[in-house]
Amino acid sequence: MGALSPSQPSNLESILLSARLHENEEAMLDSYSEWLVKHPSALDLFEQMIEAAHGKKIVVFLDYDGTLSPIVQDPDKAFMSDKMRSAVNEVANFFPTAIVSGRCLEKVNGFVQLKNVAYAGSHGMDISTPFGSLNNEKHPHESRSVGEQGNEIVHFQPAQEFLPTIQKIIQVLEERLKTVKGAMVEDNKFCISVHFRRVHEEDLDSLKEMVNSTVEAYPNFRVSGGKKVLEIRPCINWDKGRALEYLLDTFGFNSCSDFLPMYIGDDKTDEDAFKVIQRIGRGYAIIVSSIPRETEASYSLRDPGEVMSFLMRLTKWKKPSIDCIDLLKI
Repeated sequence: MGALSPSQPSNLESILLSARLHENEEAMLDSYSEWLVKHPSALDLFEQMIEAAHGKKIVVFLDYDGTLSPIVQDPDKAFMSDKMRSAVNEVANFFPTAIVSGRCLEKVNGFVQLKNVAYAGSHGMDISTPFGSLNNEKHPHESRSVGEQGNEIVHFQPAQEFLPTIQKIIQVLEERLKTVKGAMVEDNKFCISVHFRRVHEEDLDSLKEMVNSTVEAYPNFRVSGGKKVLEIRPCINWDKGRALEYLLDTFGFNSCSDFLPMYIGDDKTDEDAFKVIQRIGRGYAIIVSSIPRETEASYSLRDPGEVMSFLMRLTKWKKPSIDCIDLLKI
């Protein structure tokens, strides 16, 4: 029997490694179980949540990446399944629904491909709805256009003045990051995403230094982190939380007290929306995560699969009440 090569583990080493991995898995499960006590599953508590929503008008807000679609290596291939699209479409038929994403408006619209939802791209800095702000009919950041069907579309873009600078930053980053294999600069119109999911670990510090030093030359911009991505945004008082408030206004809910916002998201930028829900003291902030993490959300779902199950249950709950109303009309 030949001797083991230096790189080949012995049976004992393999057993010890397996034992350590098993211990780590058990520790993670225990930690996640403890986290679930503070952020219980929205599926497990669905009936309780719906009971509290009795007599209220639910308004649904959904992040895209990691919520409606899986996180993938290539961000251009983050497609949602037909089954998920059908679930979102059904929800939007019963509840006012908006997709709030860090992607540019055109991209998220192209991924979702639904006409019965409102869209907010660039972390809420590019909003498209059939109606404008009800409280501010002549809002300085609103403009109007006519859609393909002859319908009016209202655009809300609070970072319009930063577009030329954003394009300059993109050019600088694309040139500087050519030396970092796997790095990708994504133009999301009013913000920039630098993806490093495919970057080797030994190159990460160099990439982050390049991004930070580049943005330092533009004091009106800031860098924040996400899931294997660095986000570069203008320093304006606008985020997904402000977008949620604006959309509630366009849906006609800001001046009444019988609505419940329901926001489902997985990213750090979604925390701004969770904070708004906590501040107004109504609604459901639901984080999508399979690991313990700091969050302002009160409830959780593990992954996009559970998000779809939750949306389908929401539709199933609403359908009987609609059917009963229809029967009374006969």
